[in-house]
Amino acid sequence: MRTMMWNFKEYGKAAAMLSDSGESMAYDELYDIGEQFADTIGHRCLVFLYCRNEIGSVLGYTSCVNSEIVPVLLNAALDDELNRHLLEIYQPEYLWMPKDKKVEFPDMKEVFGAHGYVLLKTGYEKKFELHKDLCLMLTTSGSTGSPKFVRQSYINVRENAKSIVEYLDLDSSERPISTLPMNYTYGLSIINSHFMVGATLLLTEQGLMQKGFWEFFHQGEATSFGGVPYTYEMLDRLRFYRMKLPTLRYMTQAGGKITPELHKKFAEYAEEQKKKFIVMYGQCEATARMGYLPADKALEKCGSMGIAIPGGRFHLIDVNGADVTEPHITGELVYEGPNVTMGYAECGEDLIKGDERGGILQTGDMAQFDEDGYYYIVGRKKRFLKIYGNRVNLDEIDRLVKAEFENIDFTSSGKDDHMYLFVTDERIAEEVRTFVAGKTKLNPAAFKTVVLQEIPKNDAGKILYKKLAEYYEQ
Repeated sequence: MRTMMWNFKEYGKAAAMLSDSGESMAYDELYDIGEQFADTIGHRCLVFLYCRNEIGSVLGYTSCVNSEIVPVLLNAALDDELNRHLLEIYQPEYLWMPKDKKVEFPDMKEVFGAHGYVLLKTGYEKKFELHKDLCLMLTTSGSTGSPKFVRQSYINVRENAKSIVEYLDLDSSERPISTLPMNYTYGLSIINSHFMVGATLLLTEQGLMQKGFWEFFHQGEATSFGGVPYTYEMLDRLRFYRMKLPTLRYMTQAGGKITPELHKKFAEYAEEQKKKFIVMYGQCEATARMGYLPADKALEKCGSMGIAIPGGRFHLIDVNGADVTEPHITGELVYEGPNVTMGYAECGEDLIKGDERGGILQTGDMAQFDEDGYYYIVGRKKRFLKIYGNRVNLDEIDRLVKAEFENIDFTSSGKDDHMYLFVTDERIAEEVRTFVAGKTKLNPAAFKTVVLQEIPKNDAGKILYKKLAEYYEQ
């Protein structure tokens, strides 16, 4: 007897999903097709899901999870060579993909189809053993095709979704619009949590900069959206604050630290418009969310990522592993909770592994807490350089530059004694270099500007620092 993640039958004819193409799906249909999907496969196995923000894509995902079939979520636009590499390593029994991708797999047999998606039987002979608790796998690297995946358990997904429902106070009247890929942990958590309460997902592949996105926002009467810092930087440039969005109830932000200046702008907008702005904190290694800043603290605790989610706990440790007990002292942030995932998989043989973390995650983020117990991220453990013996926080450099230069797309990176300043506007490159040298009071020879057409980001809008390393001088 399988335990379903979501009880779709409970919500009957209520709309589960609407797409910007006019397609829709009710909860009872989502349940029925899910049963057909599961019956076609017939047993627990590994399935690669090629994801878009479309009804067919979400249908495949929920069908797998509710049937205890293990999905691996990938971007449908994943490079062919990288995809072949992953197929060779993991040898899934089935692929679920948009119909238009089927031509890429001429030797595989179609066994099922629904809502513009098809299920292909791969024919791979090797069957890797799956741990009984393994629910799904997500990559932490966006569209890079790395074989390293996070192994999330059924308890991880269920408990994290329940926590999100509780602290956001979600109910069936919610209508979140997709702004993030569903193969990204933050985007997936929006699906997981809203399906727990029978809400309606508004699905679109269009981006915030497209007119069609906002037309669908109004037409679908969207109540919320989520975004990474880059999303809010774009919204700021769009003069979002002037838009009339009467159905919008709240906005969430995660996927990296937003600058305090931008945090303040959106918190003030939310307060003026009687809406909510909720900054959150999470990682794929903790399923999705670990912390949140309650909306009523958005201005008072500006710059903070908040407190632990229901069922979780934060603490800081110093370089010796001892607990930090005094406020305003920097330490590495450690999270404990039932949503801490099982560990990583880097090959098919890893799929039988059990829980390797024991509910404890050292996040790699450096943080402080204040007198009221609210946490503030101050940088990544690895986002530091030594410049002529001086320790420099790259996240702080990014914050300073973005506060000084309006609407700049910028990031810093580098190696010890050599900081690289990446900009997309050649006209201000030297000005940025002078500004950073002046702020750090270090020899300008340590700083080099690199002008790019665009800062490389993954499909969730996170900066790909490994790609920037290509620009370092040997």
